[in-house]
Amino acid sequence: MRPISSLVKDHIRNLKPCVHGGEVLDAAYKSGVRRENLLDFSSSVNPLGTSVKALAAAEAAFNQVAAYPDSTSSELREVIAKHYSVRKENIVVGNGSTELIYLFTEIFLSKEDKVVMAAPTFGEYEGAVRKTGANICFIKSGEDQKLDVNTFIEAMKDAKMVFICNPNNPTSLLTPIEDLTRILDTALEHSVLVFLDEDFLEFVENEQSFSMISHIEKYPNLFILRSFTKLFGLTGLRVGYGIACQEIIDVLMCTKIPWNVNCLAQAAAVIALKDEEHLQRTRQLICEEKAYLQKGLSNIEGFRVFAPDANFFFIDIRKTGYTAAELTQKLLQQGIMIRDCSSFKGLDAYYIRIAVRLHQENVRLLQELGKVL
Repeated sequence: MRPISSLVKDHIRNLKPCVHGGEVLDAAYKSGVRRENLLDFSSSVNPLGTSVKALAAAEAAFNQVAAYPDSTSSELREVIAKHYSVRKENIVVGNGSTELIYLFTEIFLSKEDKVVMAAPTFGEYEGAVRKTGANICFIKSGEDQKLDVNTFIEAMKDAKMVFICNPNNPTSLLTPIEDLTRILDTALEHSVLVFLDEDFLEFVENEQSFSMISHIEKYPNLFILRSFTKLFGLTGLRVGYGIACQEIIDVLMCTKIPWNVNCLAQAAAVIALKDEEHLQRTRQLICEEKAYLQKGLSNIEGFRVFAPDANFFFIDIRKTGYTAAELTQKLLQQGIMIRDCSSFKGLDAYYIRIAVRLHQENVRLLQELGKVL
């Protein structure tokens, strides 16, 4: 028998898993700290957790477990469509937003294609593109970590697809709407597909002013990604969705795997989107605690804190004398998890990411950072 590695496709053989925050079980195992004693600032999700009403809906759906779930997520798509004033035919639902990233690239990319994305940005874009064998052109951000829009636009003119994360992960920075419009106009002119990830936009004040959802008919090449993971706290149930013109959605609906979203996830997501009270409490908490952490983190000697647009902070720590890996390890021993950003393309060993959590947890974070630094 030949080695299994020799049977794997050439462009697949050297793929590596993407590094993520939120790996609490792994951190507990490696550190010896009990899982319940770990505070996870590495994962930028709702600090209030899941809506109680959404949890009740998931529990009530247990009597549906013996049957197949709705393969088209019809009710959930109707609720999402009503929420954004679009049609159900403009919505596709996935097993988390990551499934839709991989599905989109699988459908539209071939080996000879070129894809443009920023560096740094969310690592699963690269993983999904590498899986197709397509080529990637990374546009490195400037020292201010903002997207180099002019270089990005020039590079995309002969591309098949571009990825934009807005606000960007891990920098927590928005691309100005005028720059985003320039990119979309150029992409339309050159028949370039635009994959716009708005997963963290729901944490931004005046979210609707920055979203491109209302422009999907103007830009038939635009696909917008959203998730129930971050704001809604359905992280473990895995529910994401995409919004685009019907032609794109029809292709995705025909090519996605059947029964991709389970019945518990669909039921919880329907109610989570309707629970305005929980969402309002979350946004108020994020607003207050982001301001608190901004002040506290900025006062730490050696920290360069980038003003965040989303619900997490991006920090250059090189002047502390620690690398991100060293600081991450020291805090882990104190039961604090932060995100070492050295795995992100385009970053060196001196950047970290810290999510906004509940007030007493944020207080403890600052106290532990004070002890270490």
